Amino acid sequence: MAAQGGDGAGGRKQAGDVLEMGQADQSRSAQVVDSTRTSALRREIGLFLVPNFSMLAFASCIEPLRAANRIAGEDLYRWPVYSAAGEPVEASNGVCVTADASFDAAHPLSMAVVCSGIDVERQSHAQLIATLRRLSVFGSALGAVCTGSYVLAKAGLLDGASATIHWENQPSFVAEFPDIPLVPELFRIDGKRYTCAGGTAPVDMMLSVIAEDHGTELAAEVTDLLVHHRSREATERQRMDKSQRFGITHPKLCNIMEMMENTTDSPLSCAQLAEAGGLSVRQLERLFAKYMGRSPGRHYLAIRLERARWLLRQTSLPILSVAVSCGFCSPSHFSKSYQDQFGRTPTAERQRSRRPVAPAAPGKSNRPS
Repeated sequence: MAAQGGDGAGGRKQAGDVLEMGQADQSRSAQVVDSTRTSALRREIGLFLVPNFSMLAFASCIEPLRAANRIAGEDLYRWPVYSAAGEPVEASNGVCVTADASFDAAHPLSMAVVCSGIDVERQSHAQLIATLRRLSVFGSALGAVCTGSYVLAKAGLLDGASATIHWENQPSFVAEFPDIPLVPELFRIDGKRYTCAGGTAPVDMMLSVIAEDHGTELAAEVTDLLVHHRSREATERQRMDKSQRFGITHPKLCNIMEMMENTTDSPLSCAQLAEAGGLSVRQLERLFAKYMGRSPGRHYLAIRLERARWLLRQTSLPILSVAVSCGFCSPSHFSKSYQDQFGRTPTAERQRSRRPVAPAAPGKSNRPS
């Protein structure tokens, strides 16, 4: 009996040990699963710098990721920086940023984001385009901030996807890539393509990425830490409303001004604008005189000439094509109007925009003094 009793106690102890070991194994397995899940969610978002990139857009990409890591207490994100040869790159504000590696050294990433800015159309992007195509083959998502969408489009990596770009570059982008659906939104996520307007809009795009990866609670905490007040929706407009930009409170006048901006290629007559806005021609003229200090015709002309200037500076469209796309039937009328507005002819504007950007001297910067 005693032996049996001893055997029973030993059996219970052995069974207890087995149970304890099983629980420990389950705990270790759970830790492995959790670790696997965490590492699966750890993303590497590479930033590819183009000379004269926007510092604000660049920083707006990184800071939400840094804040997410800080709040989570672990490295959810990494953001290696790449340049053509691994050299420091000067932003449009004259500040240089050190790169971690060259474009060619970039390995498959969760996402590769092109950071560019002014003069993106005047630069050669052959090396960067080759790298982006290679990363796309490996399955990396591709992104762009500010004018980076131009590089993706040039590489043929936006085919079949909609995109956005900084509002200043929208006319030239549409002219050069008419088959790519362009939206005037803060950012656009279309499959594995992430494009953004620049400025502070990358904050909102990255908040959307964080929310998708780790939930809205973490994204909200990041928003709060950055004193961003709220995470803006992708579909929000890039530019301020006319009422805010011009201090106009008359809704019909705002609508007519919006109409002018959307019809630069086929200008409407003053009578057509007035009718569409539910006003008489006389009422329309009075509103423009009161709020804008000029006639509807002069305001409309200024909008068309501003668009022409961007096309001359940012595209290689023939000057005649620029004139036609901005509603001018006569080249001589276009040239005279342009010179009256900007103090130089369209030809002089084009030549001026094609001057190569001089490299900074050693120890110097191209930043204006």
